[in-house]
Amino acid sequence: MSEDRSGRGADRPDGDDARPTTAAGRRRRAADGEDTSSGSAIATKGSPTPSRDGRPSGSEGNPLQRLRRFLREVVAELRKVHWPTRRQIVVYTVVVLVFVAFMVTLVGLLDVGFQKLTFTLFG
Repeated sequence: MSEDRSGRGADRPDGDDARPTTAAGRRRRAADGEDTSSGSAIATKGSPTPSRDGRPSGSEGNPLQRLRRFLREVVAELRKVHWPTRRQIVVYTVVVLVFVAFMVTLVGLLDVGFQKLTFTLFG
């Protein structure tokens, strides 16, 4: 048995790995129609991601229920956010203010310099 570097057939003689080890192997496997996940449908590029709970995520249902579900999902996503500490916010604000002050000074000096250059050439 020769070694195949494509991620297929390197481990088993029948040419079918249990898990492809490279991204190219996973793509090739997905293109062949094999399931690379644990029993869920393969989402191809350009198609919507399948719902986790098995329910279709369309526009059906009561508008009030959809609004309630939307708000629940918003709260769930906001809980996943890594919020900065007060100290980080203060440091970031100071960095931004110092950078803005530096850029205003630089642009102001360039403006005065170009103004003087223009007056000496044309004035």
